[in-house]
Amino acid sequence: MTAARTSSPADRPQPGLRERKKIKTREAIRTATYALIREQGYDATTIDQIAERAEVSPSTVFRYFPTKEDIVLTDEYDPVLLEELRARPADEPWPESIRYVMREAVRTGVEEDAEVARLRTHLMVQVPAVRSRMMESMSVTGRMLCTAIAERTGRDPDSLEVRVYAMSLIGGLMETSLYWAEKGHQDDFVTLVDRTLSVLEHGLPKENP
Repeated sequence: MTAARTSSPADRPQPGLRERKKIKTREAIRTATYALIREQGYDATTIDQIAERAEVSPSTVFRYFPTKEDIVLTDEYDPVLLEELRARPADEPWPESIRYVMREAVRTGVEEDAEVARLRTHLMVQVPAVRSRMMESMSVTGRMLCTAIAERTGRDPDSLEVRVYAMSLIGGLMETSLYWAEKGHQDDFVTLVDRTLSVLEHGLPKENP
């Protein structure tokens, strides 16, 4: 089998000036939000405060993020995840492709900003509105995953089997995030994701890990 890897940022087409400005604005809004939440908590943080800290207007915040929950949860990884799945070797078994890409996505997310990763998952546990919005968001991610599975396997993306598999994976990853936060982020998140993928692939183990 050809040695496989995920593409590096340098391998991907670089965004144009307009898109770079959008990314910079989104990052400024997110950074302001995380800082305010650390300082005063989620409920006390308002859109007006976020806008002031990010040096944009409240309407700009809403243009990029429809709700405060979206600011906390939205990232740039979903399109990249789909792209990476498409880039895996055609002869690689599907479970191996999923495991490789998910591990790399999780490792990248945590390594780039472990504090933000812990804050986001903590809010998922502590704030019902964030957890509810995460479920909606992951449903969209699941639909994208259906497309990737269909492309790889030749199945109908709207078939029951593809939808069940994709949403089982998405649900498993969400529960893994909640478990990680509930246990005080003491475990290695990549290892937890590996355990999740093993359960989805093989079923419950005979003994507790």
